[in-house]
Amino acid sequence: MYQQTIAEKVSCTGIGLHSGAPTQLTLHPARAGAGVVFVRTDLATPVEIPARSNQVSSTALATTLGHGDASVGTVEHLMAALYGLGIDNVRVEVDGPELPVMDGSSAPFVYLVRSAGVFQQRARRRVLRIRKPVEVVDGDRSIRIEPARDFRVTYAVDFQHPAIRRQQLELAPLDAERFEREISAARTFGFLREVEALWQAGFARGGSLANTVVLDDEQVVNAEGLRWSDEFVRHKLLDCVGDFSLLGMPILGHIITRKSGHAFNHAFLERFFQQKPSWYTQTLQEPGDLPSKMAKSLAI
Repeated sequence: MYQQTIAEKVSCTGIGLHSGAPTQLTLHPARAGAGVVFVRTDLATPVEIPARSNQVSSTALATTLGHGDASVGTVEHLMAALYGLGIDNVRVEVDGPELPVMDGSSAPFVYLVRSAGVFQQRARRRVLRIRKPVEVVDGDRSIRIEPARDFRVTYAVDFQHPAIRRQQLELAPLDAERFEREISAARTFGFLREVEALWQAGFARGGSLANTVVLDDEQVVNAEGLRWSDEFVRHKLLDCVGDFSLLGMPILGHIITRKSGHAFNHAFLERFFQQKPSWYTQTLQEPGDLPSKMAKSLAI
């Protein structure tokens, strides 16, 4: 029912997945209603960038937020961790243009939040409720969000690769415990045959077997193998949670998506905001504050 932030400051260091540059990340508690705000501290004048979908400046192989000439890239893994653990308000300071990739999953960021502790604030939480379905289809790709009493996600991938092929996963509901246990440690992945082209295009310069599941034409190259047999769809679902967190508040609805990625996720969010009759926002109330019929309808 109530907003949450972290209990104390916590930091980590690492390299950017695409830039390969060393980066320090620091999470600070934030006041109720502040939301998640990124701050580029390495600039002559620090620049604040709210973690909202209207601040997305690029979706090329990652989600990048921007304000003016300042940007911060590869935010989706941290955003998924914050959303998955129910953190509404936090100030994220970063001393470079990209967040550290850590091990390629959200698990290190979950560890950071758990280390800092979770602090419940006095302000009631606002949620986004789905009134009627919204769907976008583009060829064999699709995203649909429909009404539900809680937050749930169904995700399907289909790669023409013998180690992946078709994988589908449904998590209903997707709460903090399930996110941490079943999703947070799923790593980003890539194909060996694409590495040289990515480097030439300025991407994946910090990628390695320590932070990416790498596949050749037949199998996974990493000596330790996979963390789950369907780690690929789990990571894509993680990315989806991180991208949809940019709606700016918890979602009570069911996201159903097939063969999506960052660009398509954000194209859907743009369409979603245009469909105002399909959703509404609401401040959660204690059941005892409301007439019994209304309290029952709001219970989650």
